[in-house]
Amino acid sequence: MNLFGTLRAPRELLFGAGQRHALGGIAAKLGQRALIVTDTRLAVDADLLALVRRLEEAGLEVIVDSSTLPDVPVESAIVSAAAARGFAPDLVIGIGGGSCLDMAKCVALLLTHGGRPQDYYGEYAVPGPVMPLIAIPTTAGTGSEVTPVAVLSDAERSLKVGISSPHLIPAVSICDPELTLSCPSGLTAIAGADALTHAIEAFTAIRREPVPGIAQQRVFVGKNELSDHFALSAITLLWQGLERACKDGTDASAREKVMLGATLAGLAFGVAGTAAAHAIQYPVGALTHTAHGLGVACLMPYVMTWNEPLIRGELAQIAHAAGLGGPDEVIPALVSLFERIGIPATLRDLGLEEDRIDWVAEQSSGIARLIQNNPRPLNPHEMRNLVAAAHCGDRSRLN
Repeated sequence: MNLFGTLRAPRELLFGAGQRHALGGIAAKLGQRALIVTDTRLAVDADLLALVRRLEEAGLEVIVDSSTLPDVPVESAIVSAAAARGFAPDLVIGIGGGSCLDMAKCVALLLTHGGRPQDYYGEYAVPGPVMPLIAIPTTAGTGSEVTPVAVLSDAERSLKVGISSPHLIPAVSICDPELTLSCPSGLTAIAGADALTHAIEAFTAIRREPVPGIAQQRVFVGKNELSDHFALSAITLLWQGLERACKDGTDASAREKVMLGATLAGLAFGVAGTAAAHAIQYPVGALTHTAHGLGVACLMPYVMTWNEPLIRGELAQIAHAAGLGGPDEVIPALVSLFERIGIPATLRDLGLEEDRIDWVAEQSSGIARLIQNNPRPLNPHEMRNLVAAAHCGDRSRLN
């Protein structure tokens, strides 16, 4: 067997309750003028205000940009970067959910290299390192604190778009599960289901021939030995903790499992990539204006059913990681778990109109970097059938 693996990660990753209190000493080694990127709700949160004080006590000058919007509209990142230039930050700190972290990545990119986000769409378009970036997630889902991706919404394209480059990986990530204790049950479910989808898609992605240089040609190389390790660990942790965290947000043990699972899932898909569930969600989300995590989790059982003939070995390993009896139990158990935490069962439940199925299938088929990562190919007719099955809730028509 030709063992191949690749890993991209922050230079320093701190995980654990209370680790946010180390921010001042960490930041002082990276810069002296810190721009905090967050949103309006967190800007007045006691934890964030305490972090600002710790930075100031460590001798840093600090300004707070609380303008992050859901899904990070492209123009908002341009405005934020322009507004920050007068302060001349030498360090960016993203604090919040996935949108805040993606906004921080994009602002750091624009402050370092100029231009517009559109200049950097796709893979490997960022010309060099960005200024030091610290990521502090307050939700457990996107894994943005460890990934090479910033996702934005582009009104001109009516879709979400991605900037993918190892240069966007934060220099330091501080994952403190105490920051998720106040996360509402609904958001916990959406974020955690997103993380579980990341882990499953990374683990079941296509395995490419590991030709020398593949990791320099592709940001997302497909499943490999290192990504598999993180993905399986993430599945175990999320399966153990997600429902508990949704039912009792004060369950510190469950919160730890879910946040660690989300971070490990980020390490997995940050090199392996995601696949068809993410490809279909992008146009679905654009039409329904529903949360990303709801869309990918809704789609995951249908995509797994389509892929099942080619992923029997992976399903057996997932079953073991989740404490299930065998591969045939995985998809029904995932459907049941998502139902119990409130994930919609069909695209119809998400609000997708039946007359938009063809458009969604067409748009999804065009997202080549994700479709090419799917273990079982999807031609346009098969994609249309998959979207239609997910719309009406009939997995039996897929195999």
